[in-house]
Parts: sequence; C-alpha cells; structure tokens
Amino acid sequence: MNPGFLCMDIFWNHAKFLNYMFAGNIISGLVYLSPLKTFWRIVKKRSTENFSSIPYIITLMNAILWIYYGITKPDSFLIATINGFGAAAQIVYILIFLVFVSPRMRARTALLVGLLDVGLAAAAILFTHFMLQGDVRIDVLGFICDCSGMLAYASPLAAMKTVITTKSVEFMPFLLTFSTLLNGGFWTLYALFAKDFLVGVPNGIGFLLGIAQLILYGIFHRYRPLKKATDNLEDGLQNDPLIPASDSVS
Repeated sequence: MNPGFLCMDIFWNHAKFLNYMFAGNIISGLVYLSPLKTFWRIVKKRSTENFSSIPYIITLMNAILWIYYGITKPDSFLIATINGFGAAAQIVYILIFLVFVSPRMRARTALLVGLLDVGLAAAAILFTHFMLQGDVRIDVLGFICDCSGMLAYASPLAAMKTVITTKSVEFMPFLLTFSTLLNGGFWTLYALFAKDFLVGVPNGIGFLLGIAQLILYGIFHRYRPLKKATDNLEDGLQNDPLIPASDSVS
C-alpha cells in the first residue's frame, strides 16, 4: 500500500475513534446530569424523602478510580476528563443530600463517603501506584475499576426492589434509567471497537441491568404506590442493606 494512503487511513481511523470517544463522553455527561431533576425536587421540598445517596456515593468512587485509570493508561485522557466531570457532579449531589437528609442518615452517609470515596479509593490508588508498574499496574487498576463499575451499575438494584414492593416507579427516575441504559450500550460498543475488555465488562452488565429497569418501568409506571408498602419504607422497614435507614435507592 502507498505510504501516503496508509497514513491517511491511520489518521481517518484515529479521527473516527476520537469522534466516537467524544460522543461517548457527551452521553456519559448526560448520565451524570440526569439526577438534576431529583435533586431539584429535594431542594424544593427540603427533604430527601425515600431517595438514597448510595448510587451517588458509589458513582463518585467509581469516577475517582477511572480518573486515575485514564491518567495512568496512555491515550486515555478522555476517560479521565469525563470522569472528572462526573466526580464533580457527584460531590454536588452528595452535598445537597447531606444538607437535607435527617441527622441520623447524615452521619451514616458521611461515614460511607469516608469509607468508599476516601478510604477505599485512596487505598486502591496508592497500592497500584507504589506496588505495581507498567502494564501490570494498568491491568490491576482496570480490574479494580471494573469491580467498582459493576457496583455503580448494580446499586439501582435496591430501587428495583422498591418498585416491585411499592408498585410505583416514583423513586426510580426514568431519565436516569434510560440514560444509564444508553451509556452502558454505547460504551459496550466502544469496548468491542477498541478491544478493551476492561471497559466492556461493567458496561455490558450495566446495559443488561438498564434493560431490566426499563421493563420494570414499563410494567409499573401506571400503578399507584401501595400505601402499606410506602409506609413501611417511611418507617425504615424497607431499606438498603448498605445503610440501614428509611431511604431507598433512586
């Protein structure tokens, strides 16, 4: 092949790859912004109601780890930038939650932030930075990010339980559910295109969970919540196992 044509082909494929990455970052940005309606509701009502901070705490930890992965792995700056935006968004959401949540839940939420977003994230970063080198560091860090990503996608499972219990989708926002599905599907395709198994695993799982959530939404979006089940949620009988309290995951 003519070297000139070869260079043009490489440049064209690289440009298409960058365009795909930019498009993926836009979709990921929309995912990070999708809870805005939920938090505007919290601010207006000055109450967190039955919403939970857990998805945002886990997503913040996930974003922090992916920032470090994007900085560590060559040519992955776009992964670092979008997750930097995501981390900033989650910090704002968590701060709003801490302002309007009950004092008992505020202490427990702050404890979970300290354990996951500070303690666990810092431990993973320090371990991979000082104990590992080269490709091994990237692979191990990618595996840790995978586990964190699967937690981030799986955290709405409690919301699915709440939907089934109350027969109401009030605390499982459609925009967040749909954007999560779209994001998981897009980055799964990216992983296939880039042959990046570490990106594909958590996003493939997230895509499947997003489909399951949309199916639940389609089944229960016309239902009114069962009063008894809703009362149980308010009394703390239905709660997330990570933070025993009256809130259930959004």
